[in-house]
Amino acid sequence: MNKIEICLSPELIHLHDLKGKIVVVVDIFRATSTMVTGLANKVKSITPVAGLEACRAMKEKGYIIAGERNGQTAAGFELGNSPLSYLNNAFEDKKIAVTTTNGTLTIEKSKKDAAEVLIGAFLNLKATADYLIQQGKDVVIHCAGWKGMFNLEDSLYAGALVNVLAGHFGYDCDGAIAMKALYEQHQDDLKDFLSQASHAKRLQNHNIEADIDFCLTLDKFDFIAKLQGEALVKVDLQVV
Repeated sequence: MNKIEICLSPELIHLHDLKGKIVVVVDIFRATSTMVTGLANKVKSITPVAGLEACRAMKEKGYIIAGERNGQTAAGFELGNSPLSYLNNAFEDKKIAVTTTNGTLTIEKSKKDAAEVLIGAFLNLKATADYLIQQGKDVVIHCAGWKGMFNLEDSLYAGALVNVLAGHFGYDCDGAIAMKALYEQHQDDLKDFLSQASHAKRLQNHNIEADIDFCLTLDKFDFIAKLQGEALVKVDLQVV
């Protein structure tokens, strides 16, 4: 039986062997939720970039640039990190280059040895789980955290994914055991429970509670977000 494990911070990813495994990167508030939403709303592709300057340079190549640092839109960028910005096909057929405080760095740290890199969100939890079951490979859920530290929302998503996959994957990783139990305890009151989370409070201070509500929507979209080359693209399950 294939196995699933959780890496609770990018600072710990070097302790995990990623060779031949599918890595699911998750940054619930808000990078990966925003990426999934953009692809659902007909964005052509999303290219994650670790640094601000490298992302700014993408504008000259025809990309719309999105930049976030510490929860706010970075200076000189057209977009920040809100999933709501992409609704109603606002950037249909556009190529987006994006850099965020935590999520894009986590993607960068996942790319080297992984068989595949997926983008995880509550918004497409079931679709991601269905795809992983189809592939029959070991899985590492890579939580973006907050500036190298553990955070609650990414780890709870990881627990949710383990919960859905539990009948198909084995898990003896302590993180997977703990986060699955925590998710199962709070799955019916996720919003209330996560209102205690430090990053939720940071976002509330910026008056973007609507983003938080949206990011906690379960199974709104039925596709996976997958890194192909340097860009994230939408892949429908029926064609994978």
